[in-house]
Amino acid sequence: MMNPEHTPVLVGMGTATRHEQDFRQALEPMDLMLEAVAAAGTDSGSAKALHGAQWISVPRGRWTYANPAGEIARSVGATGATTVLSTPGVLQQSLIGDACARIARGEIHTALVTGSDAGYRLLRAQIAGEQAPERTQYDEPDVYLRPKDELRHPVESRAGLQMPVSLYAIIESAYRARHGWSVGEHRDRLAVLYENFSEVAAANPHAWQSKAVPAVQIREAAERNPMQAFPYTRYHCSTWNVDQAGALLLCSIAQARFLGIPASKWVYPVVSTESNYMVPVSARRDLGSCPGARITGQAALGHAGLGLKDLSLIDLYSCFPSAVELYAEALGLPLDGKLTLTGGMAFAGGPYNNYFFQSTCRAIELMREGRGRNALLSCVSGIVTKQAFAIWSLDKPRQDFVNLDLSDEVALETGELEVIETDFTGPAQISGYTVLHGRDKTPRGVVLVDVEGSRRAIATTENPALIQILEAYEMVGRQVRVEINELTKIH
Repeated sequence: MMNPEHTPVLVGMGTATRHEQDFRQALEPMDLMLEAVAAAGTDSGSAKALHGAQWISVPRGRWTYANPAGEIARSVGATGATTVLSTPGVLQQSLIGDACARIARGEIHTALVTGSDAGYRLLRAQIAGEQAPERTQYDEPDVYLRPKDELRHPVESRAGLQMPVSLYAIIESAYRARHGWSVGEHRDRLAVLYENFSEVAAANPHAWQSKAVPAVQIREAAERNPMQAFPYTRYHCSTWNVDQAGALLLCSIAQARFLGIPASKWVYPVVSTESNYMVPVSARRDLGSCPGARITGQAALGHAGLGLKDLSLIDLYSCFPSAVELYAEALGLPLDGKLTLTGGMAFAGGPYNNYFFQSTCRAIELMREGRGRNALLSCVSGIVTKQAFAIWSLDKPRQDFVNLDLSDEVALETGELEVIETDFTGPAQISGYTVLHGRDKTPRGVVLVDVEGSRRAIATTENPALIQILEAYEMVGRQVRVEINELTKIH
């Protein structure tokens, strides 16, 4: 049983969004973080809250700082804080869940979780033919977190699947085939889903893009909306060239009372669930489902004692549509429901390795505005490689906060195939596929195929006739011929 005085509560949150056209005037990522941290301190209403931080966690963005948490600690006067840095591949919710768990166990009384990325600043500097400068740090974090396995299989990179969009698009094809939709019907569904997301972003004062986008404009490739990895156009993809930061200030009930922070400011973390079991996309037996999302999602709802009808606010991680679809299906949520609080990463902004803090801050903001009593948020790391959920509430939970790692349970229900790493020739069956597009590049089809002996291989093609077939008709389940990793015939 947890000591009631150790119950964790969120007492402050802050965000920062900048749209500076001149990269020289833009804030570098560290300053974005400091701005969000200061806003969280102000939001708490206590001048001493940040000073008492004993644990400061930061997920790495596209920056080079060695120990950003250390600089934040020095800035707010929390010089005794333990500093934490995590790499991509570590769930952002893991940092929040861990901080809350440490408070609940009485190890610390105050924690700060913050992150940022300044992709727009990088882009504007690149356009100017220059490099955006960053301050240099030489100290090291006290704790350095990294995933224990690789996010991608080596054969994926050799086949040109370096960018996440390509692998998410392959997952998308398997999801579509499992539901029996035609390629055209499915593209219509994706366009409507993201039109709805853009409308939410248009009403979100923190969103990067404030104009709703009609479905037809999302669906069809155009000069400003090029096809990325079929069926995904640019509007289906996370907008990571944004300058955004978020910060969450957490403490125990005892510390909140000591600081004089009124209970009206408190928001309770109810539960954090996650799976860190890692299987590369090419090795997943079932490409079109996500057992980890089902297991962690059900565990979160079960601990909170909530059904779907009891949820006020929902935000599903939205780097690409298949992430939304798999999580919605895992929970039993309809795709025409309210699945985003921000407007999604394509429209609200998807700062690299930091969006989940933006969605959490938005959830807190909406609850405090009286637009919901609780919120469920999902988190993704890698290519839906790791899964997590968090539930927050304005009402004090009846049960103690728990931080559950369900990796072992997920491992038992996740099928894994051997991936052929040498040249493959022979008959096979398509299990998932996409067509990669790039500026001034020949479209390139990439197919994952199942072969004899419960094995998986990857084949590619630049044959225009085969590319046309891949984009016009459902090919999952079709028999094919592969010659030295090249798709040569579709039966």
